[in-house]
Amino acid sequence: MDEAKIIKTYNDGMNAVVSLVKDLNGQISSLVVQVNTLNNRITELESKLNKNSSNSSKPPSSDGLKKPKNMREKTGKSTGGQPGHEGRTLNKVENPDATVNIKPQQCECGCCLSDIEGTTRTRQVVEIPVIRVTVTEYKAHELVCPICKKVHKTEFPETVTQPVQYGENIQALMAYLTNYQLLPLERAVEIISDIIGQSVSEGTIVNVNNRLYNKLDEVESSIKQQLIESSVVHFDETGMRCNGKTQWLHSASTEQLTHYEVHEKRGAKAAKDIGILPEFDGTACHDHWTPYYTFENCSHSECNAHNLRNLRGAYEDYKHQWAEAMASLLIEIKRRVDILKAQGQASMETQEISKYEAIFKDIIAKGKLEQPVPVSEKTGKLKKNAAHRLLARLEKYDIETLSFMYDFDIPFDNNLAERDIRMVKLRQKISGCFRGKEGSKVFCRIRSYISTCRKNSQKVMESLVKAVKGEPFIPQTL
Repeated sequence: MDEAKIIKTYNDGMNAVVSLVKDLNGQISSLVVQVNTLNNRITELESKLNKNSSNSSKPPSSDGLKKPKNMREKTGKSTGGQPGHEGRTLNKVENPDATVNIKPQQCECGCCLSDIEGTTRTRQVVEIPVIRVTVTEYKAHELVCPICKKVHKTEFPETVTQPVQYGENIQALMAYLTNYQLLPLERAVEIISDIIGQSVSEGTIVNVNNRLYNKLDEVESSIKQQLIESSVVHFDETGMRCNGKTQWLHSASTEQLTHYEVHEKRGAKAAKDIGILPEFDGTACHDHWTPYYTFENCSHSECNAHNLRNLRGAYEDYKHQWAEAMASLLIEIKRRVDILKAQGQASMETQEISKYEAIFKDIIAKGKLEQPVPVSEKTGKLKKNAAHRLLARLEKYDIETLSFMYDFDIPFDNNLAERDIRMVKLRQKISGCFRGKEGSKVFCRIRSYISTCRKNSQKVMESLVKAVKGEPFIPQTL
């Protein structure tokens, strides 16, 4: 507005001035709304750019070359082994399998030294023999008694069913390489050929895994039933390429048990078909995938590792002070619970629980006042960002968030499920997707068995040999 127009409005009188000010106020209000809208938009876009594995659920592989800040606090200790740490090194054995004497036989003067005793130094070399295949031939005989003419016929062992077949150790090695070391079939074939000098086909390995899958049916049923009867079970799911499309790998696990299964769906239908959650009445630990809450026969526990990452994102992206306070509170409660556990306590005193509950609710209340939810001009609906949604979720699921404080048997996070599912994701990175549904089913059952064996301190190779023989390890955890 130029100076001439201002003077003219002034000369026109009081009403003209009032009208002009009202118009200017309206324009200013409109500009304020636009600025706020643009600021919110900028914040949302910046938050997307700033997301990494430390402040969201993005995997570390998406972080790129920039290393995100670690949430762990520095202990002040130097890197490497700490004082008192039991080291591991290659030690000499008392009774070596072979001894090579390197002893001088004769002096330059002609004196024989073979019977002379002196000082001895020793060095040992740990080595494996060259691996070679051994072939055992079984001969079944049919004989006729020369007196009574009775026919005597012997049978082959039950495990020897083919004219020529691979033994239990080689079959276990095939399953070990493809299901535990996660190698693709082509590389497994190459390694077997290089190590044992025996050429096998990819189809042979597939057939071995298929037979092992059938022999582990009883093991899988036992694992599922024991998971159903457990008090606390960790659940998680992740996408997996199978049969040309994205399907979902579901895991259920405890400290001693692991179960994997692939399903076309991610939500409640998959859980119902798998059959663990519908019959489970303990505490289900998960990362707030809402279909889990459709199962009301069990209690639920939120993963606070996810909450801490999301709270960090809310503070870094939106500058919400309540998020930083809530993260500090959760960490403080966890430390207190760990101290009480170390002292042999089974629970926290009611008075202390009430104190933490009051702080939790106070932070929620302050969070609501700190940055109210804006209302859209066009629709009149609330425009919640990620921080607002996180605040609402923590308020609604306060008991599930603090469940580790109420019951010391419930963990602070769902990291057990994260660890169990990580190796299956690694298989997809190394060997690629499954081309058919059957391959994923076979892998999940065998991998469930392997993971369960490791959790129960069973050697993987020995456990696979037992399974090939039809005598698999069946855990008894209850």
